Amino acid sequence: MSESPDTRRRLAARLICAAAASLLPLSAAFAQAWPALKPISLVVGYPAGGSVDLVARIIAEPLARRLGTPVIVENVGGAGGTIGAQKVVNAAPDGYTLLLGSGSEVSIARLFNSAVKYNGETDLAPLGMIGTTPMVFVAGPKIGVKTIEEALAKSRREPNRLSFASSGVGTPLHVSGELINLLSGTTFRHVPYRGAAQMVQDVLGSNIEFGVFVLSSALPHIEAGKMVALGVTTPARNRAAPDIPALGENPRLKGYDMNVWFALFAPAKLPAPMAARLNRELNEVLRDKEVWQKLQKAGISNEGGTPQALTAFIKGETQRVRSVVNKAVATGSAS
Repeated sequence: MSESPDTRRRLAARLICAAAASLLPLSAAFAQAWPALKPISLVVGYPAGGSVDLVARIIAEPLARRLGTPVIVENVGGAGGTIGAQKVVNAAPDGYTLLLGSGSEVSIARLFNSAVKYNGETDLAPLGMIGTTPMVFVAGPKIGVKTIEEALAKSRREPNRLSFASSGVGTPLHVSGELINLLSGTTFRHVPYRGAAQMVQDVLGSNIEFGVFVLSSALPHIEAGKMVALGVTTPARNRAAPDIPALGENPRLKGYDMNVWFALFAPAKLPAPMAARLNRELNEVLRDKEVWQKLQKAGISNEGGTPQALTAFIKGETQRVRSVVNKAVATGSAS
């Protein structure tokens, strides 16, 4: 027996209502995820003024506009970024505490330091890659070297006497200096700092002979003639500073390849709808022309992508530097 038109209309209405009801929890989750009365804390594991802080401040305002709630950068410095990362690991997974993370605190630090109790690859939820940038090996203005070859020769003449500064044990800056030693046979000693600000002052004053900086932190001082750039740490020169050679151009450092990456993370158990929205909004922020220009000017690439791609990238990067870390620990230079 065929159904009357009224019966079909009533059935269709019931189906539409049922479908709407099934979508309501998801819609409500998005609508209530970031109410404007409660700001998001974007944790940076370093003092203000460094490269991670710079990236956080570039993306915070446009991300806040897209989420409809304030995004406040919170500097929680110390221990190579791990104190800030631990704060995010311990935070409620409610979308109000995020980490602007880098390789140091997410994956490298625990390879050096058994006191780091969290595992950044499992205790943090990856939301999306922001970008990568080279580091740069520099000399103080009174050291008397102008090229990386002169620096390597000076170290060979004065073994175990010259030092390089980094922003802390287990940071990519530290690993980069150790890689110079491993590839060239030099004996630059590592001196860890709490952040970029004091490093800058000591290198500018030639209180320490050399330093490894993220390119964006050192570039203003290099352009002002106050630091001597000896080489960037990526295989090719960076378009933000094309006159600075790549360290790998030197035959003693052939194959040299290190960088710093920046990405957005949340506590591990962030609900999937919130993680998906944050990934989507971050990718939109990175497509913004003004954001793109600011990152490019600082020598930072715009990456974006999925959480899954970020997870795979971190695993690969961690494995790639593990051999450097192990050798540095074995030789006693990882301090």
